[in-house]
Amino acid sequence: MTSIYSVLIKGGGEIATAVAHKLHRCGFKVVIAELEKPRMVRRNVCFANCIYKNIWSVEGVTSVLINNYFDIEKEQNFGRIPVIIDPDCKSKDYIKPYVIIDGILAKKNIGTTINDAPIVIGLGPGFTAGFDVHSVIETQRGHNLGRVIIKGSATVNTGIPGEILGYTVERVLRAPADGVINNILDIGCLVEKNDVICEIGGIPVSPNIKGVLRGLIQDGMYVYKNDKIGDIDPRGIIQYCSSISDKGRCIAGGVIEAIYR
Repeated sequence: MTSIYSVLIKGGGEIATAVAHKLHRCGFKVVIAELEKPRMVRRNVCFANCIYKNIWSVEGVTSVLINNYFDIEKEQNFGRIPVIIDPDCKSKDYIKPYVIIDGILAKKNIGTTINDAPIVIGLGPGFTAGFDVHSVIETQRGHNLGRVIIKGSATVNTGIPGEILGYTVERVLRAPADGVINNILDIGCLVEKNDVICEIGGIPVSPNIKGVLRGLIQDGMYVYKNDKIGDIDPRGIIQYCSSISDKGRCIAGGVIEAIYR
């Protein structure tokens, strides 16, 4: 299966999906390897959501959950992106991709090596270009967002969400305790401060600001205290809940550059 257009992406979250979407549109044969129960917040724009829904589309591109390697080429021929549950990325030994992209965004390298493929790219901090990957893409918002780094590392994560209308940490919903999340509202709902969005162990979770509920992790997931579980967009534009962000598109452009250079 090896060809210069064969790409394996580790992770199917928001940013990895933006990358997969652009590569697919550019003619690359993309496969996504994910966890059995991924914890995406912006599920509407995550190809990994097909793990819960079997099939999922983002801006006209469809991902589909597959159960074995033999379905990879079939789904690609249908014009879809296959997603396989493969937390250890063992599928790389079968696919033998020309490009591997670590899009897990774990803020550290949890297993990717520069010898995994002819081209290995890491998104964000935790990787060193020239050591464990060939290139690193800057994921920190600001002047260098999407920059291709061929020597060194990306900016260390600050832990502060990107600013929207002056709000940063206020936008994020966090678990008040350990427990199973029970979602009451859906992504795309307009919310006011103190509306109850979900409950965890019987404890209600409300936003600190008004806006649109842009992200909320999968109902029934077990979460831990202070885990990020949701995201409020104070702009209140519902359409943004189902479209790839400017940040994702910028990082995806950096990946294209890193591959072709």
